[in-house]
Amino acid sequence: MSIINTILLVLACILLVLLIVAALVKKDFRLEKQVVINKPKQQVYNYMKMIRNQEHYSVWVMKDPNIKLVYTGTDGTVGFKSAWESNDKNVGIGEQEIIKLSEGESMDVEIRFQKPFVATNYAHNELTAISDVQTKLVQAFTGSSKYPMNIMNLFMDSLVGKAMQQNLENLKDNIEKL
Repeated sequence: MSIINTILLVLACILLVLLIVAALVKKDFRLEKQVVINKPKQQVYNYMKMIRNQEHYSVWVMKDPNIKLVYTGTDGTVGFKSAWESNDKNVGIGEQEIIKLSEGESMDVEIRFQKPFVATNYAHNELTAISDVQTKLVQAFTGSSKYPMNIMNLFMDSLVGKAMQQNLENLKDNIEKL
């Protein structure tokens, strides 16, 4: 057997194993991060629901000083959209839209990615008062991946988890300075 055939056989076996693993991995994913903010719940909610504030805490927005942002609608209300376009491959092109608000309690956002990949995911932000001056903010990022790309769900935390947590820490710092 030639070395080329051996290499092709090994690559085929690796591909087969990856396809089998992908068949066993759930298509849906959920990644959750949280932070405690030393401010009252309503103050945290009022800051968080304003998507434009992400310019000051989102690691993805702040990553590209040349990012193009386009806002549509009234910020902090259902239907508000924020579209972005960046030449940075880690930022890409997409838009997000506030799809649900529960006053003082939670916010749901639909995130539609166009580049570097096409996907529709969701962010759910839930607030819980720990005391009159402390609030826990839990952010859940959810979505679904088609087979065989669902194998990436195994690595979701390592792919975006650190950035999600940093966003929450940045948001915390900003609110606590108010």
